[in-house]
Amino acid sequence: MTKIQNVGQIGVPVKDIDRAIAFYKDILALPLLFSMETMAFFECNGLRLLLSLPEQEQFVHPSSVIYFQVADIKESYQGLVEKGAVFIDEPHIVAKMGQTETWMTFFKDTENNTHALMSEVQS
Repeated sequence: MTKIQNVGQIGVPVKDIDRAIAFYKDILALPLLFSMETMAFFECNGLRLLLSLPEQEQFVHPSSVIYFQVADIKESYQGLVEKGAVFIDEPHIVAKMGQTETWMTFFKDTENNTHALMSEVQS
């Protein structure tokens, strides 16, 4: 039986590849590895993020939520707001386990996909 070791790539469907590349590169500041006519690949600390135009109509839908981990959620939130990112809410605590607080805030990309920033903070 094959044992899954990790997640190597996450695919995000997009409607406008150039607009999406600009958002992920310029707003989220993810390094663009390379792009083609219908796809773009970004580096996210060992995880590859694929933006792609869906090949078939059945794949035209918003993606799963990607939770981008950050050290300082309030600072990251403010920086992305200043760059023009559209947030659904403000940073808030979603869980407290012992001395660790998990904070999140959700935003939309240019393709109407919902993603989040998350941070685990020692209280």
